[in-house]
Amino acid sequence: MHAEKEPRPMHEEPASIGKSIVINGELSGSEDLTIEGRVDGKIELRDHVLTVGSNGKIKAQISAKAIVVLGHVTGNLNATEKVDVKETGSVEGDIVAPRVAIADGSHFRGSIDMQKKDQPLPTGRSEASRPSPRRRSRRRTSRSRRSRSRLP
Repeated sequence: MHAEKEPRPMHEEPASIGKSIVINGELSGSEDLTIEGRVDGKIELRDHVLTVGSNGKIKAQISAKAIVVLGHVTGNLNATEKVDVKETGSVEGDIVAPRVAIADGSHFRGSIDMQKKDQPLPTGRSEASRPSPRRRSRRRTSRSRRSRSRLP
């Protein structure tokens, strides 16, 4: 005799906030979330995906693994993997993520920072093999002298 099977996590439906739901304050969780309603405050889903549905209206600071925007977001977005603003999406705020996609037809007003925090030097080059700033500035100076001598 077997006990009832527990549902497998990979087949779970993401949690959802319906379009008639309004939340004021902090929202956090440990599962993927789709928001079709309104949230004002702060949203934190550090290791999970947040989807702002086409009916979603968010005024919040958002932190998540990945953020997909189909609705309206006012506030800063911080993702550890990716921010994806779809055609119907609107974002007014700053985005910090290593990967950002903004679809044609969407709305975005703010700044984007895509620099990785612990970005290594390009392969094959070490700090010691880079020319010193002194050598580079000498080259520039010698070129500018040559170009001046050619002028009438």
